[in-house]
Amino acid sequence: MRHWTARVGFALVAIGALTIWSVGCDSSSSTTSATSSQANGQAVHEHEGHEHNHEHDAAAIAENLAKLPDEDRAAAEKQKLCPVTDEPLGSMGVPRKVTVEGRDVFLCCEGCEEEIKANPEKYLAKLPE
Repeated sequence: MRHWTARVGFALVAIGALTIWSVGCDSSSSTTSATSSQANGQAVHEHEGHEHNHEHDAAAIAENLAKLPDEDRAAAEKQKLCPVTDEPLGSMGVPRKVTVEGRDVFLCCEGCEEEIKANPEKYLAKLPE
């Protein structure tokens, strides 16, 4: 009986650890962190519960931008960077297009939408004319 109890206890601890880890990786988290750290020797930026890798793959960025309609792709290429994270558009997947104060803006990821809508003046001022 003692071995069975120990195995169940270990399984519950493992499930709890996985649950905590998976909640921490949820991109719908509402907290923004601007902490920088080192992971695998590369600088990363945590944002909205996930990390941005500062080592960008130009081919992957081009591939993600190519998935946009022609007009949007041209606008995203002109904008170049996400105004919230200063990350290259396309570095986190296909850029997300949102309208803020009547202006179309491209973001690196879904997690940036809440921040730009909460502080539009701050981020719209960073965009090219």
